[in-house]
Amino acid sequence: MGLLGRLRDMLRQLVGREDEPALSIDDPTLVVVVEAFDIVEADSAALARSPRWRPDELAVLRHHVRIPADQVERARELLTPDGWVLVEGDISHISRVQKLDALHCSQERSRMASLAQRLGGEALGWDALQPAR
Repeated sequence: MGLLGRLRDMLRQLVGREDEPALSIDDPTLVVVVEAFDIVEADSAALARSPRWRPDELAVLRHHVRIPADQVERARELLTPDGWVLVEGDISHISRVQKLDALHCSQERSRMASLAQRLGGEALGWDALQPAR
C-alpha cells in the first residue's frame, strides 16, 4: 500500500469508528440535518441550531457551488485526492463522508469558497445529511 493509501486509512480511522456502518454519499436514506447558506452565520451556530444533527455519527458534508462548465474537470482534479465527489449541475455539489464539527465545517467552507473563486465561480453554502432516524 502506498503512502496515499495509508493516509486515507488513517483519516478513515480518525473520522469514523471502525464499528460504524459505512456511509455513502448516495445512500437513499439520507436527509438534510443541517443547512448553512447564510455567510454571516458561524458554522458552529448552524450546527448548534439543528436538533436533527447527530454529532457522534458520520454525515455527508455537501457544498453547493457554481463552477463554470469549462472548470469542472479542473475542480475534480483538485478535489478527488481528498475524497470529495463533485456532481455537476447548474449548482454543483461537492460531497464527502466525514464526522462533522464546527472547525472542520468552517475549514471546508473556506476551502470551497477559495476553490470556487479561483475557478471563476462562487460557493453558495453547505448542508449535511445523515440517515433518517
